[in-house]
Amino acid sequence: MISDWPFPFLAMQGIIAPMKVVLVRDVPRVGKAGEVKEVADGYARNFLLRRNLALPATPAALKGVEVQLRKEEQEQQRHLEELNKLAEQLEGLILTFSIKAKAVEGERLYGSIRDNQIADELVRLTGAAIDRAMVALEAPIRTLGTHELTVRLSKDLTPTVKVVVAREE
Repeated sequence: MISDWPFPFLAMQGIIAPMKVVLVRDVPRVGKAGEVKEVADGYARNFLLRRNLALPATPAALKGVEVQLRKEEQEQQRHLEELNKLAEQLEGLILTFSIKAKAVEGERLYGSIRDNQIADELVRLTGAAIDRAMVALEAPIRTLGTHELTVRLSKDLTPTVKVVVAREE
């Protein structure tokens, strides 16, 4: 709408001409992908179109963007289903390290067990791509016993895993 523009009198005089575009990607302070927006002609030509963030709002472009958004939504749904399966597989999993840590007197370990070692063990057991950044470990494990930690697969999926550290014999 022309009344939403910062200088509506310039738009009415034809100095700033609005152009309808369909957004291909989310653009901050403009809109989300798939929306049709009216933006300044220069902004559309010099920024949005050149960076492939938008297309001129033609019927063919609208259909193309709609198909692309549908494909992306299906891909996200498939990825979410895979993450749910992995979360079910990880929930309640008990890791006992095959490389047992050497313990100094009492319960204290000589070294420590870090998030990358836990991630490697999870990859070996599940075959899934689990990065060390996904393992929520506040500090390295430095004591014998059972330790609970979470694995952040996504914002909503955080299964709990138990790590058992035993004395090396």
